[in-house]
Amino acid sequence: MKTIALTITFLFTFIQSQLLFAQTRKPASLGREEYIEVEKNVKLHVIDLGEGQPVVLIHGWPLNNEMYEYQYQYLVEKGFRVIGISLRGFGKSDRPYGKYDFDTFSDDIKVVLEKLKVENATLGGFSMGSAVTLHFVTKYKGAHISKLALFGATGPSWKQREGYPYGITDQGAADLIKQTKTSREQLVAGFGKAFEGQEGGLSPESIKWLETINLNASPYATTQAITALRDLDLRPELSKIKMPVAIFHGVNDKLCSLAGAEQLQKAIKGSYIVKFEKGGHGLFLEEMDKFNAELEKFARM
Repeated sequence: MKTIALTITFLFTFIQSQLLFAQTRKPASLGREEYIEVEKNVKLHVIDLGEGQPVVLIHGWPLNNEMYEYQYQYLVEKGFRVIGISLRGFGKSDRPYGKYDFDTFSDDIKVVLEKLKVENATLGGFSMGSAVTLHFVTKYKGAHISKLALFGATGPSWKQREGYPYGITDQGAADLIKQTKTSREQLVAGFGKAFEGQEGGLSPESIKWLETINLNASPYATTQAITALRDLDLRPELSKIKMPVAIFHGVNDKLCSLAGAEQLQKAIKGSYIVKFEKGGHGLFLEEMDKFNAELEKFARM
């Protein structure tokens, strides 16, 4: 009996000490959510770091918010709050069956910005993400956003169209879409190398890192998103953009031509281009110091 009584006393004391610790401990986190529900049963993964003026970053295809690893800490140290959103179907975000088009991506971003109470942000988008951000800004008339930055932009149209001889051909787009359904691993393996502006511009480790991120996308979302990009023509919408716009583009970009970026600059009043002379599509890695400094400069304007 004495042993039982001692055991009960010990357990009671232990539980009391744990409750006291739970009541007195100061939380180490700031209580920010890592996953934001954008509709029933669909959550997006969000990286949310730092304090101050917000910078929101949207990844390219078929990447996710991990691609901005070397921008996040730089911007936090410069006094910004930086938010990276993985679109549905990519990275750690949910990947439900359904639509993966630009209306859906824009609607999701709107919910995230509302729930995080983000206002007057600089919004940046890379490659396909540039089309997402352009569509968001025009659809929602600049809600939550004061500036727009486009990195390695797909242009107002990723595909060649009547009156627009820039970008991929119909056959090229069809072949790429087929590859996403029949040889995605080979497609992604070649994709990382194609990010280089010059031979050796990216280390083998960086290329492997990009490949790993790309392969983490939902195969279904990968196909559906690039198909939606093929069908998207933003040219009629660009005149609606009234906010400051910066266009960062590698001179040697093999995936999205500088000519397309120049068409964007002509169509968006008051926009300007920052050229990366050594960079290709991977300008955020190849010329990281310049990329980060120019993004900081634009966000402070």
